[in-house]
Amino acid sequence: MNAEKVAVVTGAGSGIGKAVALALAGNGYCVVLAGRRAALLEEVAAQAQASFGAGARMLCVPTDVCDPAAVESLFAQAVARFGRVDLLFNNAGRGNPPGSFLDWTPQQWRDVVDVNLNGMFYCLQQAFRTMRDQTPQGGRIINNGSISAHAPRPNSAAYTATKHAVMGLTKTAALDGRAYNVAVGQIDIGNAMTDLASRMAKGVPQANGEIAIEPLMDADIVAQSVLYMASLPLEANVLFHTVMATRMPFVGRG
Repeated sequence: MNAEKVAVVTGAGSGIGKAVALALAGNGYCVVLAGRRAALLEEVAAQAQASFGAGARMLCVPTDVCDPAAVESLFAQAVARFGRVDLLFNNAGRGNPPGSFLDWTPQQWRDVVDVNLNGMFYCLQQAFRTMRDQTPQGGRIINNGSISAHAPRPNSAAYTATKHAVMGLTKTAALDGRAYNVAVGQIDIGNAMTDLASRMAKGVPQANGEIAIEPLMDADIVAQSVLYMASLPLEANVLFHTVMATRMPFVGRG
């Protein structure tokens, strides 16, 4: 159990963020829930209270990660309530605009970049500052990458480009974190059952032009992987961790 540890989870109102937030709460963490929709955050906090009696260890902070001032306020509120931040699960993200990238507007492109890359940077920057200045110094950051950080899907230019960029952000932050006892890693997830991935069960375009239904795994499996990464002492780090539905089309050709 980690009763004295404090985690910030972005995108905590649904999907993988919700699963991770609840897993952390069940493992004794104080959890700061960040997301755009306050009602969803309150539902997660209520579920944590009902399941684990963890209501007093939950803090809901409605946050748009695209807004640097809002992200700064998120971490200030976390420290004001719990005293420090030991873990950031840097999770907030969005998918591609619909259809072919040939038809996307510049704003649609910017909207994906603003959440998936800029927002992730703002959160990482504030986590670094907080972890640098607290006593004892240090902490852990886990960025939510994607299998798309390694291999694209058709018509996925915005999402794939941002997730490749997140990989570079993880590597450089892992290097820069050494000076402040901050360990930075990345989890690359393939086909977890969330609203974002639910279309996989109905059939999605493959690299060879076919439409195929893809296997999915429960988001709670991802949460267990994050718990493992978070459980390590700061002298050890999982730099990249891939967890995926075993039979999804990623390893192989075609």
